[in-house]
Amino acid sequence: MPDRQGRLPAPAGGPGPGPDFIEAIARGLDVIKAFSPARPVLSLSEVAAATGLARPTARRILLTLEELGYARTVAGGVSLTPRVLELGMAYVRSMSLWDVARPHLERLVQQTHESSSMAQLDGSDIVYVARVAVPKIIALSVDIGTRFPALQTSLGKVLLAELGRDALTAVLAEPSRSGIAPRWRPTKAERDAALREVRLQGWALTDEQLAAGIRSIAAPVRDGAGQVVAAVNVTVHAAETPVSVLVQQHLPRLLAAAAQISTDWAVHQSAPHTVLRPVADPPARVARARRAP
Repeated sequence: MPDRQGRLPAPAGGPGPGPDFIEAIARGLDVIKAFSPARPVLSLSEVAAATGLARPTARRILLTLEELGYARTVAGGVSLTPRVLELGMAYVRSMSLWDVARPHLERLVQQTHESSSMAQLDGSDIVYVARVAVPKIIALSVDIGTRFPALQTSLGKVLLAELGRDALTAVLAEPSRSGIAPRWRPTKAERDAALREVRLQGWALTDEQLAAGIRSIAAPVRDGAGQVVAAVNVTVHAAETPVSVLVQQHLPRLLAAAAQISTDWAVHQSAPHTVLRPVADPPARVARARRAP
C-alpha cells in the first residue's frame, strides 16, 4: 500500500530504488500501463486500485496526463489518447527499426497475404516493434508495443534460442507482464528441446501454443556482427492455413525477408550518422553582402 504521499513501497525481496530514482515518473508510467484493450476507460477509483496509488495521487497524475495531451475525460472515466503512441514510437524511430523493416515486411505480406511482424525480447516477453497486418480476425489483437510471453511465440523462441544457459535462466525467471495465460506450459526438458530444435534449423514454429487459432513461423534478424537483434514472423489462422503451407510456402519467403532486413540493418549500422548543419558563409562573402546596396 502507498504511504500518505502516495509513494509505493520498495519491491519485496529486492533493493529499493536508488537516490536518483524519480518516483513521480514511475507512478505516471504505472498509470499509463493500467489501461489496456480490455479496459480502455478507467475511473479514478479503478486507476488507484490498479496502480496501488492513493486516489489524490492518481487524480493529480491523470490531470497532468490530460494537460499534456496523453489522456482525456470521456463518459465513464478517463481514456488514453493516440499521443501515447509517441512514447513507444520514440524507441522504434531511434533504432530505425521501422524504416529498415517496413519495405521488406510489406513485400512479404504481399507475397503471403498474411500478417508479418518484428519483435524484440524484453525480459520473458516479446514486444512488437514493427508490423504490417492484413484484416483477419484472430484470437489476440496485436499492435506495435504489444507484448506476449516469449516462450509460446515463434518470435520469442527465435530470440530465446540465442541466449546462453545462464542468460536464458535469468530471462525466464522474470514474470511476464503481458497479462496473457498461454496454452503451452512446457517442462524444462520440453523447453530445452524446443529451443535446441530452433538453433539447429534456424527458424521457429508455434502451433496454437499461445492461444487457440494462432499459428506462426519466425526467423532471426542479425546485425553486422551476426548477433540476433530481432525476429520477424508470418502469422496465420490455424483454421485456414495448415502447417504444411506455412512451412513449405511461407517459410522460404520469410527467410529471404529476414536475410534482406539483416543486410539492410548491417548497412545502416555501418553508415556514419551525422547531423548536417548549415555551413557559415565565408568572411569574404559576408563582407561583399554587407557592401551591396
